[in-house]
Amino acid sequence: MKRLRISAISYLNTAPLMWDFEHGKTSSAEARLDFDISYTIPSRCAVSLREGSADIGIIPAAAYTSIPALAILPGVAIASRRAVRSILLVSKVPLGKIQTVALDTSSMTSVALIKVLFAKWWGGNKIFTAMAPDIEQMLAMNDAGLVIGDPALKIDRSRYITYDLAEEWIRLTGKPFVFAFWAIRQAALNDVRHDVDLAAVFQKSRDHGLLLENLEHITREWASRMELSREQVRSYLIENIHYFLDAACLDGLHLFYQYAHECKALTSAPALHFLDVAKSAMMEF
Repeated sequence: MKRLRISAISYLNTAPLMWDFEHGKTSSAEARLDFDISYTIPSRCAVSLREGSADIGIIPAAAYTSIPALAILPGVAIASRRAVRSILLVSKVPLGKIQTVALDTSSMTSVALIKVLFAKWWGGNKIFTAMAPDIEQMLAMNDAGLVIGDPALKIDRSRYITYDLAEEWIRLTGKPFVFAFWAIRQAALNDVRHDVDLAAVFQKSRDHGLLLENLEHITREWASRMELSREQVRSYLIENIHYFLDAACLDGLHLFYQYAHECKALTSAPALHFLDVAKSAMMEF
């Protein structure tokens, strides 16, 4: 069996998900499976799966609509049930006066989400321009800018008008928002040992990463790396990110796909195909 290639996201919010893969402190037989891991931005994870240069990726929810023959690994997500803090519309003017918006090129799902928010609730017919996530340059050329991930956590919100996209979605729909989840190319299932519960490998890594002592390790490491306080990092991981692809999140995900398709922000509202470990195949939800 060849080593499975994982494409992961180089943001703070994925650190708990990657615990076992980075630290290897587990006795479970499943987690001894060999992986090659690379880190990138969310949009590039999707490209790696689409091109076949990765077998498993923590893909943006929006990317799932455009990559054929994927199976979602059940139970694990990067989602939010409240303000997420790391997906922000940063503006020079009040919401009703925004006409031009710079869109972070790192993002796919957040770009689709902001188009849904404008089309359904905030008022459509905006001019969107893809730009690198430099808020000063974004606002020099536009009324507002969408910034995601670690750069958003470092925005000085006292200087701007900001809108938390997860918070707005939840306020308007009453449902959580799912930003990303693990998915595997169906062709790569042939390289998984028959005695390995692949979904459990990723679920256990998440569970170990969320243990308090391991969260403290992540907090110390990333606070220094990002020049944020430990409390800012800790509260983000514990309070703002929801790491479980549960029934409420699945409802929110289906609604997002429906609205994004209606608003032409995504090309389809797909059925969700999950890895069926018992049958080494896919099952539809």
